[in-house]
Amino acid sequence: MDFLQHEFIHILESLRRFEFTPWKIVGLLGSVMFTSRWFVQLYYTRKLKRVVMPLSFWWLSVVGSALLLSYFIFGKNDSVGILSNFFPSFVSVYNLVVHLREVKRRSLVESEV
Repeated sequence: MDFLQHEFIHILESLRRFEFTPWKIVGLLGSVMFTSRWFVQLYYTRKLKRVVMPLSFWWLSVVGSALLLSYFIFGKNDSVGILSNFFPSFVSVYNLVVHLREVKRRSLVESEV
């Protein structure tokens, strides 16, 4: 029990000393954007009554990942954070490229008709 009490006191002390820096704001904003994509996905899934990944999901992923990567590269210099956010950003950009190609292909097909 002493261990838990010690850890709780440590957490409270850390929160008391917490300060916002520009890079922390970038990191927190990236985290909020990256997390909010799941609420967007949930909203569209409930609305359409099927599982969907709307375009806004991928844009939130790209922007959130970019902000988080910036934070971990420049603000914190944390290799674990860099590696854990690089792959999701790559996948998100890839999915956006695939979507844009599909939109372009559809517009070409519709213009031929």
